Amino acid sequence: MRYLHTMVRVSSIEDSLDFYCNKLGMTEVRRVENDKGRFTLVFLAAPEDEGTGREKAAPLLELTYNWDPEEYTGGRNFGHLAFQVEDIYAACQHLQDNGVTINRPPRDGRMAFVRSPDGISIELLQRGEAQAPAEPWASMGNTGSW
Repeated sequence: MRYLHTMVRVSSIEDSLDFYCNKLGMTEVRRVENDKGRFTLVFLAAPEDEGTGREKAAPLLELTYNWDPEEYTGGRNFGHLAFQVEDIYAACQHLQDNGVTINRPPRDGRMAFVRSPDGISIELLQRGEAQAPAEPWASMGNTGSW
């Protein structure tokens, strides 16, 4: 398993970049604009992590800006921790076998979500290309929130 990023939702990209980049000294290494989903993702690296942030896409801070205004309460601005795994299906099966609820199953062979005992959302991402959809995951619905 490899740590990828921590995601936080932000209400202003400009204010957030001023804080994280100009004041804390982080560097923007990647940006994704998604017109269909109406959001912007900005990935930042700490000064000592810039090289690996660009080359290996980790470890990073992901700023998520949703274009439609939303007030974040109750920790909603903190998104999730993300880890890359060698085999998304094996990782989910191991967790499920050990009593962990798979909140968002890896129906797409690429991504799943679980929660820690304290309710922290954890994203699991398949290393490399997505695996082919497989049962029981392909037809499994979401459980709770993620």
